[in-house]
Amino acid sequence: MDNAEVPSVPSTPATPGTPGAPLFGGFKGERGVHGRKSLLRSCKCFSVEEWAMEEGRLPPVSCSLPPPPVSLARKVGAEFIGTLILIFAGTATAIVNQKTQGSETLVGLAASSGLAVMIVILATGHISGAHLNPSITIAFAALKHFPWKHVPVYIGAQVLASLCAAFALKGIFHPVMGGGVTVPSGGYGQAFALEFITSFILMFVVTAVATDTRAVGELAGIAVGATVMLNIFIAGETTGASMNPVRTLGPAIAVNNYKAIWIYLTAPILGALCGAGTYSAVKLPEEDGDSNEKTSAARSFRR
Repeated sequence: MDNAEVPSVPSTPATPGTPGAPLFGGFKGERGVHGRKSLLRSCKCFSVEEWAMEEGRLPPVSCSLPPPPVSLARKVGAEFIGTLILIFAGTATAIVNQKTQGSETLVGLAASSGLAVMIVILATGHISGAHLNPSITIAFAALKHFPWKHVPVYIGAQVLASLCAAFALKGIFHPVMGGGVTVPSGGYGQAFALEFITSFILMFVVTAVATDTRAVGELAGIAVGATVMLNIFIAGETTGASMNPVRTLGPAIAVNNYKAIWIYLTAPILGALCGAGTYSAVKLPEEDGDSNEKTSAARSFRR
């Protein structure tokens, strides 16, 4: 066994820049004379296959380094743009529906908001987490998935984006703007209950796809967008299915209509807190081997 020859590596070594060449060369994955494991095999950054000398070639070594940290300014900027797109799209569709005597229908309103949420999560989720909603930001912070020190700047960006979108729409569609304001068409108790329940459903799904490593995080945008559509089918005719305090606040300020605004500022936050807490209570416990390796530092849609 000691005299067995090991096939030699080709005389011209492959450099890291050579196509098909390994990133690093010259390392052996076998145990040393003292039985200690290779440094590469103990490094969590690397995914190293069993080293096998076949035909004089070493298997490739892959390295997945963590992404560089995103500055708070970039996160807030992405949150502002994402919220602006969401509020503009959802409110504009409601205004056009009113202007054209209901041609958009409830299906169009649901599809517009759901698609807006989906594309914004896919576009900015890896940067800011794509909260787009003070209720979601507060719920994540309450469950320690988001730092409290960033909550004021996130909510400030969301409110500013809502105001910018609302006043831009006012300038475009004036004087037809009333359809963009979410106001209850029934009793206040019914409106509060529907806003609470739809926000609960939304945050339950958001918590699942954003914080549970066993959920399919790559489909977060589709899952959350579909949930928004479902909730609009449920509550759209009664409350406008806001589920988002800034969805109501910006247009209300733009047209000076504050009817029952307290419902839209409180029920979504309470519903989101209950939804996030409920999923955290019922989700499966982390496995021992996965609890340390799969826990992400920044919760939300940054999978």
